Amino acid sequence: MNSIIQTNKECWFCGTQRELQKHHVCFGVPGRKNSEKYGLTVWLCREHHTGNSGVHQNRELDLELKRAAQKKFEEERSRNEWMAVFGRNYLEE
Repeated sequence: MNSIIQTNKECWFCGTQRELQKHHVCFGVPGRKNSEKYGLTVWLCREHHTGNSGVHQNRELDLELKRAAQKKFEEERSRNEWMAVFGRNYLEE
């Protein structure tokens, strides 16, 4: 499924179109599958994905993406469905 979060193919954080990698806004072990199923993916440059300042190393950036994913999901569906699928409310953290 295409991303419901992002329409442009550029890094979510810095806007570059170089060295892009698809990031699944994962939520636990089954998260990658659910991220793909519900379109919770974004493009990230290498540095913001796997680099020293990337989402896999930086909790604040990771939470920013999770909150954006939850917000967009709930715009199209509901909080109840979000909680049923992902089991955690990132908007209240």
